Amino acid sequence: MKGNKMNHLTPKQIVAELDKYIIGQQDAKRNVAIALRNRIRRLMVKSELQKDIVPNNILMIGSTGVGKTEIARRLAKIANAPFTKVEASKFTEVGYVGRDVESMARDLVEQSVNLVKEAKNEEVKEKAAVIVEDMLLDILIPPVKRQGFGSPVSSPEQFNPDNATEEELNEKTRERFREKLKNGELEDRKIEISVKQSMPSGIGMIGNGMMDEASMAGLQDMLSNMMPKRTKKRKVTISEARKILMEEEASKLIDFDEVKEEAIRLAENNGIIFIDEIDKIASGSSKGGGPDVSREGVQRDLLPIVEGSAVNTKYGLVHTDHVLFIAAGAFHVSKPSDLIPELQGRFPIRVELSSLTQEDFNRILREPKNALTKQYQALFEAEEVSLEFTDDAIQEIAALAFRINEEVENIGARRLHTVMSHLLNDFLFEVPDTIQANSKIMITKEMVQERLSTLVKNRDLSQYIL
Repeated sequence: MKGNKMNHLTPKQIVAELDKYIIGQQDAKRNVAIALRNRIRRLMVKSELQKDIVPNNILMIGSTGVGKTEIARRLAKIANAPFTKVEASKFTEVGYVGRDVESMARDLVEQSVNLVKEAKNEEVKEKAAVIVEDMLLDILIPPVKRQGFGSPVSSPEQFNPDNATEEELNEKTRERFREKLKNGELEDRKIEISVKQSMPSGIGMIGNGMMDEASMAGLQDMLSNMMPKRTKKRKVTISEARKILMEEEASKLIDFDEVKEEAIRLAENNGIIFIDEIDKIASGSSKGGGPDVSREGVQRDLLPIVEGSAVNTKYGLVHTDHVLFIAAGAFHVSKPSDLIPELQGRFPIRVELSSLTQEDFNRILREPKNALTKQYQALFEAEEVSLEFTDDAIQEIAALAFRINEEVENIGARRLHTVMSHLLNDFLFEVPDTIQANSKIMITKEMVQERLSTLVKNRDLSQYIL
């Protein structure tokens, strides 16, 4: 699996990878890079201490839009690790209706299974492709059955169409069509294939709703395996048929028990759970949760998961002892010290993310691989229209976004989405009717000032706040 590549990533290289997408926040990047490298180091420890080395969970403190979630998400991509993001505010303590905290571990295992499946699919891809090619050929040119022992098929040099048997002609036609399939000449041709029908997922509530999610999911799987598999005929193009059949054949070639074992091992050793809005369950907060739901109760339910416990999933037991937990919150109303002491102790690394400056906005528009300016250029390029920004136009956009954040509400880098869409929506509407292919749009400082003057003049910006 690609995870082996991660073993060679040093903390400096991890930070360099994060720098490609996230501007600033060096302290947070350093801490997550160390946490990631420590997991590799733990697996390299040969003594019994390996089991006792637990990850240093991280608590990120910073206002919205400064990059907390993006850091965690990119970190998981670099590590090719299962990653799940949950909002702490959607959990309710035991005894109340709502999602139980164990569901985050189940979501993580689900992600892990998908990752392992993808890797296994890559391994059997070539083998499955050969089988699928034969299946498509059988549909296009059904093979002729040999009568008795029959005469041997003649070699290409000896082949004579006038004297050839039906079997030889069939084989020749099949070979010609095999070449066409390989060259992609028949991709749009329609054929009829048999597809397995998926079972309906909902089986209703059992036992007055007393079953947990894992048991319910396991029961659904068991029932779907017991039910006879139904197939239905579908008329699809060869390219679509290839995708459908590839999925079916690849799943037959993969040992699912092996996938489950590997997925649980991956989730336990490499999994990352990102708990957002943790400040909403701090008791000092006046927001979040209903009057009957104790925020402290949710914190106490979180404790065993974060410190390490066994959670029952439909793929088997998963132990959360070595899962890396990254919690984040703005902590505008409450403070990290408002969390219960036991939970504070489970997040020993505190990282404060700084608010974005005007210069940060300027860099966010230019440097990241997925910068907003590059995204909009790609959208216009899809219509063969060239979009360019002058240097002072980008500086003006950054200055404007920064000023609106200061005057209204600081929503961080998300403000750039508001400003950019307001600036470019008219152009996006006019392409391709008025602005046709091969046109060029140049965004200048004057154009930015003219188009966004209404944003600056109008102090009541509620309609633009995300």
